[in-house]
Amino acid sequence: MLLGIDVGGTHTDAVAIDIEKGTTVLASCKVLTHHDDLLKSVTEALETILGKVDKDAVTQLNLSTTLSTNAIVQGKTEDVGVIISSGPGIDPHNYMPCKDFHVIDGSIDHRGNEIKALSTRQLTKAIDSCRENGVRVFAAVGKFSTRNPRHENVIRRMTCDCKDEEACDHADFVTLGHQLGGALNFPRRVATAYFNCSVWRLYNEFATAVENALADMGLKHVKVNMLKADGGTMPLPQSRKMPVQSIFSGPAASVMGIIALTDIFHDSVILDIGGTTTDIAIFADGAPLIERDGISIGSHPTLVTALKVHSIGIGGDSAISVVGDDVRVGPNRLGPSVCFGGERVTLTDALNYKGVSEVGDVDASKKAIDEYAANHSISGEKLAAAAVDYASEAIHTATHKLLNEINSKPVYTIHELVENKRVIPKKIYLMGGPAQAMKMEVFRRFQLSTEVPDNYDVANAIGAALTRTTWELELFADTQRNVLFIPSLSYRENVPTSYDQADAEKDAINQLSMQLDNMGVFLQKEDAQITHSSSFNMVEGMEQVGKNIRVKCQVRPGVITTLGGK
Repeated sequence: MLLGIDVGGTHTDAVAIDIEKGTTVLASCKVLTHHDDLLKSVTEALETILGKVDKDAVTQLNLSTTLSTNAIVQGKTEDVGVIISSGPGIDPHNYMPCKDFHVIDGSIDHRGNEIKALSTRQLTKAIDSCRENGVRVFAAVGKFSTRNPRHENVIRRMTCDCKDEEACDHADFVTLGHQLGGALNFPRRVATAYFNCSVWRLYNEFATAVENALADMGLKHVKVNMLKADGGTMPLPQSRKMPVQSIFSGPAASVMGIIALTDIFHDSVILDIGGTTTDIAIFADGAPLIERDGISIGSHPTLVTALKVHSIGIGGDSAISVVGDDVRVGPNRLGPSVCFGGERVTLTDALNYKGVSEVGDVDASKKAIDEYAANHSISGEKLAAAAVDYASEAIHTATHKLLNEINSKPVYTIHELVENKRVIPKKIYLMGGPAQAMKMEVFRRFQLSTEVPDNYDVANAIGAALTRTTWELELFADTQRNVLFIPSLSYRENVPTSYDQADAEKDAINQLSMQLDNMGVFLQKEDAQITHSSSFNMVEGMEQVGKNIRVKCQVRPGVITTLGGK
């Protein structure tokens, strides 16, 4: 039995799924999300769902959490010491993400040759400065560390290593830039390393608390995976070193949920209308789109691969306001809907008033809408209708804005680049608590076939439960230097001059399989995919002296099975 939990902005959803008998939902539940204590939300959801099923049959828990995202958005991150080795060219100060930012003399070229040794004097001074400011976590980033991580390793040793552990004032954690992936985008690598460190302690405290909670419930044997932004999962032990990968995992759960619930073949729009936001995703030819180069966190582009999802502040708990003659909904959530004991009328209260939903105390919704409307000299009917109209129009406008953005550049799905593709949706899929109530309004706006699948209200948790583990790596080989390097694994070996592109592809798949096997994940051959493969001849003095080979492979995002085994 698989458990899936999605910590949302308003509710935390949980499901238990039996994959032995046709993949059916055995139980589901919703509990309120406690933003100041997400662990409480998770444990309440676990206790509720385990009260409905045989807990001894549980083998795996997949968890989607807003912890890292919230910490970054709310500025509750830890101070980080960012130490850079860049050499000539781009000025790293243009991309400094924090005050404890130090650039150290030293450089490595694009082939991985050390041009100038790292200045240990400057490095010592930088580390001392960080420690004086109370910094305990460090990001070490070199411009070409994906070709040679020597300088990053020196930084790690000088911040961490000590012969006398008890007397050592070493760093608690160091993110090494080359382990974030093989792409050469230096500014993105700096930002990603910084954010990874900034949420490391908070995330690890949460991960430990989840493990302890499971042990207290008699589920110590259960394997725990965390959702990633790319629509896959990573085992909890690996996530402890890469917590930045867990940001925006909620929207990813939305996309994987709709994949698990429906068969999508055409260009489509997916709308996940939650309590706080509506997440908008686009499918091209039945496949979700992906941010190939990485998402931006604030003004900082990162290397975090993510499904392309846009969120707007429209949800069931979005507060209704009247400004002049205009009725608006959101973007703020000022507490629960009146029908659930709140004090401000919301979109859900308006839907109750219109009679398209019956959730909570419907009479309380109607009374509150009438009172709020009277205070603004309009009728309750007009207020409720205008609120629902505003919400559907906001969703429609945001969707078309996203489509225009997508159609202005090459389209990348989780599978491939779709060349010369213009996405023209033929169908709308709705999920989330208010989905059924908003169905006809959405249909009226889009004038497209609109479907609300079964289990739409806990689709995110279903997506979380059924999502498979994804992983990727890049292999680089320089046959002139007789070296092979896989940055994310810090793996290096010598190769013969005869080593070629086919050898590299085979080795990349084998290394990916071995890495997943070490993580306790079984990889089927068809799950592994070569996403890039190239080989360039290196010439000196009119003679070929070697090959420069690059291969990127991944386990692509997907679900292990669909609901009902479709």
